[in-house]
Amino acid sequence: MNRYPSRPVVLCLSGHDPSGGAGLQADIEALLAQGCHAAPAVTALTVQDTVNVSDFRVLDRAWVLAQANAVIADLPVAAVKLGMLGSLEMVDTVVEIMARLPSVPLVCDPVLRAGGGGALGKDEVGYAIRERLLPLCRIATPNLPEARILAELPAGSADQCAAKLLPYCAHLLITGGHGDETEIHNRLYTRDGGQHTFTCARLPGSYHGSGCTLASTLAGRLALGEELVSAVKSALDYTWRTLRDAEQPGHGQYVPRRLPLDFCS
Repeated sequence: MNRYPSRPVVLCLSGHDPSGGAGLQADIEALLAQGCHAAPAVTALTVQDTVNVSDFRVLDRAWVLAQANAVIADLPVAAVKLGMLGSLEMVDTVVEIMARLPSVPLVCDPVLRAGGGGALGKDEVGYAIRERLLPLCRIATPNLPEARILAELPAGSADQCAAKLLPYCAHLLITGGHGDETEIHNRLYTRDGGQHTFTCARLPGSYHGSGCTLASTLAGRLALGEELVSAVKSALDYTWRTLRDAEQPGHGQYVPRRLPLDFCS
């Protein structure tokens, strides 16, 4: 029997997307591509396709705690990736889970809206994420519409949102691409005043699961020990390539190709 060195373990607390474009499947594929081991704990079940979400159900708090505690007791968790929560109770659940992992980097993807625009939780969930989870994060990765919800600035710019949110989290990556600009600007802000802008060419079409792909990749790069700014660049570059090579398996948005075609050959 061959034995290999263990890959870094990333605990993923996310929802399940039956279309396979976003959620835990996106997390697993992106982490495999980084050379990490994904430990997926389901927070919610959704009814969605590549067009939009039509319904969701948040799992019972005890079930989510049991999943996470089983992983923590058995596997050396090197990073945590947070996706869809959907309820105030699930925010409390994550706070309790992270109390067991005080030195482990948490990457928070504040999933508040589906790609098609459908809500994935009530407005107060965004407030609870800002107040209770962002202070626990190594970095949060909202897109601009999500950053506006978190900052309670309906028409705020990325800079304005960052000014409102940085008192809560040390690092903030606000991703672009929601306007009509030909070049996308992704902005990394740090509480000490540092700022980095990463640009990439806009790709045609709309994509299902790009945010999940970015956040889980970033968690994987941190689990591998990569320095934060470098890890952000690696995650953005990888995500852009998955969108460049995306496919359209259904009638809606394109799905990032996170694994090479010959991955299992």
